[in-house]
Amino acid sequence: MSTRRTFAVVVLVPLLAALALWAFAWPAVRTAPRDLPLGVAGPAAATAQMEKQLRQHEGAFEIHHYADEAAARTAIEDRTVYGAVVATAQGPELLTASAASPVVAQLLQQAVGRQAAASGTGVRTVDVAPTPASDPRGAALSSSVLPLALAGIIAGAVVTFLGLRGLRAVAALVVSAALVGALAAALAHSWLGILTGSWWAEAGTFALSSLAVSAAMAGLAAVVGPSGIGVVALLVMFLGNPFSGAATAPQLLPDPVGAIGQWLPPGASATLLRSVSFFDGAAATGPVLTLTWWAALGLGAVILGNALKARAKGATPAITERELTPVG
Repeated sequence: MSTRRTFAVVVLVPLLAALALWAFAWPAVRTAPRDLPLGVAGPAAATAQMEKQLRQHEGAFEIHHYADEAAARTAIEDRTVYGAVVATAQGPELLTASAASPVVAQLLQQAVGRQAAASGTGVRTVDVAPTPASDPRGAALSSSVLPLALAGIIAGAVVTFLGLRGLRAVAALVVSAALVGALAAALAHSWLGILTGSWWAEAGTFALSSLAVSAAMAGLAAVVGPSGIGVVALLVMFLGNPFSGAATAPQLLPDPVGAIGQWLPPGASATLLRSVSFFDGAAATGPVLTLTWWAALGLGAVILGNALKARAKGATPAITERELTPVG
């Protein structure tokens, strides 16, 4: 037995370290725009050259056409595109949204600025949806993904190890998530000022994000046993966190990492938090549904696991006794 445990430690620890290094380092090294939604606004004759130059970056941008600057601004505010290049009488104008991703905003400034310099013109940049002054680089918002995941992991593990089952476990998970949401909104919005949207929407986002993880962990543990805790923890920490695109954008991660990350709680949480904080809830439906499914399936598994255990405990094996037949 001791030999097996030693072998498990010697083999599993390096494998986990290699997995963590791959999950965190590989997407960061391969960061580049891939079908990044970008608008081009103005008359077709005026935007043709700009679009031609943008398409030279093969596979980098997904071009959306708009009639004028107002339409392009609306698309940015609706989170349809990350920015737009507008043809004006004074030259090209770049509209960005640093609140959607400061990294993407800087990338667009560099790409469009180089093209304008090559054409002998300048470019004026307008930040349609800027980040708050207290968090100009958006670092604090992206850093909130990991604490939310950890809060969910801790809550799910505590509920499991305390032996809470059924409705008591569900109530504990929901109340814990609600308190996490209220406390996180109080810190991020009321104190630090890094979020500028509706306080209640932000608190609900924090709560739903925490509940998605804690319910999934407690639910899987209720069905398959304590090993479910490790499965969800590895999934959320080693895949969900580095694949979330919170520090950059999902479209900057290698395929299919960006898409996978949006189906996991950390990625959906980051996208939803940006939407409710800076874009008045635009494009929030997708991440809300993702987090809701995680939470609902997890809570359902908690109830199911309790029912299965109660059924197994209540079922008594039938014992048949052979009656002795009298002789004579």
